[in-house]
Amino acid sequence: MGKKSMRKRMDRLSGLRRGRCVTGGITTGSGQRRNLKHATGSTGVTWSQPHSKHPMQANEQQSILTIALLAAFADGHKADTEREAIRKLAETLGHESGGAGLAQLYQDVLLKRVTLADAVAGLTDAGQRQLAYEMAVCVCDADGRQSPAETSFLADLKARLQLDAAEASAFEREEAAVLDAADQAAPLAVPVVVAASAAQAVPQAAPRDAALDAQLDKTILNAAMLNGALELLPQSWASMAIIPLQVRLVYNIGKAHGVELDQGHIREFIAAAGVGATSQYIEQFGRQLLGGLLGKMAGRTLGGLGRAATGVAFSFATTYALGQVARRYYAGGRVMSTALLQETFQKLLTPAKQLQAQYLPQIQAQAQSLDMGKVLAMVRGG
Repeated sequence: MGKKSMRKRMDRLSGLRRGRCVTGGITTGSGQRRNLKHATGSTGVTWSQPHSKHPMQANEQQSILTIALLAAFADGHKADTEREAIRKLAETLGHESGGAGLAQLYQDVLLKRVTLADAVAGLTDAGQRQLAYEMAVCVCDADGRQSPAETSFLADLKARLQLDAAEASAFEREEAAVLDAADQAAPLAVPVVVAASAAQAVPQAAPRDAALDAQLDKTILNAAMLNGALELLPQSWASMAIIPLQVRLVYNIGKAHGVELDQGHIREFIAAAGVGATSQYIEQFGRQLLGGLLGKMAGRTLGGLGRAATGVAFSFATTYALGQVARRYYAGGRVMSTALLQETFQKLLTPAKQLQAQYLPQIQAQAQSLDMGKVLAMVRGG
């Protein structure tokens, strides 16, 4: 796709807010497209829901979650820490409204007691099938470029879902744009520098710099607000951009402390802090789905910011806590153990969620001004 046609598509996305990952802006099975509708009120923004044949039922939610979990394990190489994070997530969501049976569902997927054919058969609505496909793609892309096994899984899923070709192609172009930007969020590799002596190889804590601390605090807060705002957008690319923006944040923090990082090191650090890329996306997606923020209900308008408070708090808090842990780690000479990294991250989550409420008006305002071009430029560091 040429730059001119891509620009036209981004302008159209900005104007129509077409997409799927929260509510509104979905092309329905009948081919009718609804625009995202902004309205002021006590909750700030509301998204208009598109027409659908029926509200999403519990069995349909389960089908989509099953597909998301199958996608998470499609490559067959998930690290034990990531598997454990997904297991704990299934247990946690299982105690929330609408989440009964998720722990069992996780076991069924892991032990291959449920098949892709079973999950697809539970989805008859065209819009929900498109949603399931996009969620599966987002899950497979969460930890980077797809493996051959993930690509094969998604091709099989796409064929079984019998998607509208134009809608699927439009989404795949958006996905490609996000992945290309994500590759530029930080260097894919950096040269290995051999220290001249053993003493030089030992990381040293940097002297305390109040001005740098203040600057990084502002950088971290801005990144957290941006990711909170992305939670309010309906497009799949918005959700896909959150993890690359976290990668970019850690890269910038390391660079501020004189440490040149590549994507492999950054993702290892994020995982060491206890933030699994795949489990983070599934949690974001699962909470929205069970909370009624995903899917479609005919003729009904949902309060985007009022209902999306959990999602905003989750993305804001995760990004804020991750940034603060990274600041401490690189300022302190990179000597924190994995256990201490995880303990520090967990301790920062609760105050970060409380901080989110303080900045909710700014997050609301930012959500209304974002478009694909702006966000991908920020992912690339522009």
